[in-house]
Amino acid sequence: MKKLTTFLISGLALVGCASTKIDARPVTGFDADRYLGKWYEIARLDHKFERGMTDVTATYSLRDGGKLTVMNRGFKRKKGKFKDAKGKAKFEDARTTGHLKVSFFGPFYGDYIIFGLDKENYSYAYISGGKDKYLWLLARTPTVSDAVKQDFLTRSRALGYETDGLIWVPQTRGE
Repeated sequence: MKKLTTFLISGLALVGCASTKIDARPVTGFDADRYLGKWYEIARLDHKFERGMTDVTATYSLRDGGKLTVMNRGFKRKKGKFKDAKGKAKFEDARTTGHLKVSFFGPFYGDYIIFGLDKENYSYAYISGGKDKYLWLLARTPTVSDAVKQDFLTRSRALGYETDGLIWVPQTRGE
């Protein structure tokens, strides 16, 4: 019994160390209606859900009760075809705060914290998953300016992200 308890505690400790919490502050003055529509994934940290994907997009639409539907789409290079994943999102706080909870797996929700946003045109957004393993740069177009890339890198590093591991996502298929 003592060995089992030690094993379980060790396992929990390893899971707890697997990622570090990031204290990203969500934008305020957020307009959910302006956020709806298609976004291109410009950059991301590697994780198993999108590994090997190019041409990734996320499309947000309104659903009943003021919640959102999220449709992610990416091209799986190894399989030579697109893969879709449908999820749902709900606001963690007021609809004017850029903090959502997103789920692609039943009742399990993860943080989706918009910590940077072009509030004038809604042309780019910086997203934190609340942990050091999850970070995205999204844009309304398949490319962004060097100034936006640099701002994203600077702000992400300031939060504690290791940006050397970012994947700059090719957007070549026009989907």
